[in-house]
Amino acid sequence: MVLQAEILFAAIFSLGIMGTALGFALGYAAKFFKVEQNPLVDKVIAIMPGSNCGQCGYPGCTPAAEAVVAGEAAATCCPPGGKVLAQEIAEILNISLDLSQVDDKPPMLAQVDENHCIGCTRCIKKCPTDAIIGANKQIHAVIQDACTGCEACIDVCPTECLQMHPIQTTLKTWHWDKPDVSIKPDLPLAA
Repeated sequence: MVLQAEILFAAIFSLGIMGTALGFALGYAAKFFKVEQNPLVDKVIAIMPGSNCGQCGYPGCTPAAEAVVAGEAAATCCPPGGKVLAQEIAEILNISLDLSQVDDKPPMLAQVDENHCIGCTRCIKKCPTDAIIGANKQIHAVIQDACTGCEACIDVCPTECLQMHPIQTTLKTWHWDKPDVSIKPDLPLAA
């Protein structure tokens, strides 16, 4: 019985030492073989929506950000981001933009018309955030908190039962618009 306990203790001790040594080796390898990336790409990725919807023509937000920083794509390439995202990207990259051609829609969410849904599951396969739930030959539903409004599901629906609707204002979604800083009120000076 004592011999088994010693063997068990030796096995646990040796595995602990091996795990610690491998952990340090992996930590060193991660620092030694780290691939340096352009810091501008990291900044642009941080402000992108992150839904990887593909509306920009790139397979996700990271390749789109890399293309924007490299000058291969316009700063206005992200339709869900709209004018606000384009302006933030322009500030990061120190470029000037013509925002007259950018469509700035209010935040939209997909909704399923239950009278026309045939349960084909094409929209489920296309949704990048898994916001659409349902089963084959069953009516689908959209999880409103997960929908990013990327409109990827709209094109694949054969019955056109998916439509985009603006987000309804509730106590959770209402916000007070920021004041326009370009307009400065004429206030009397205090004496």
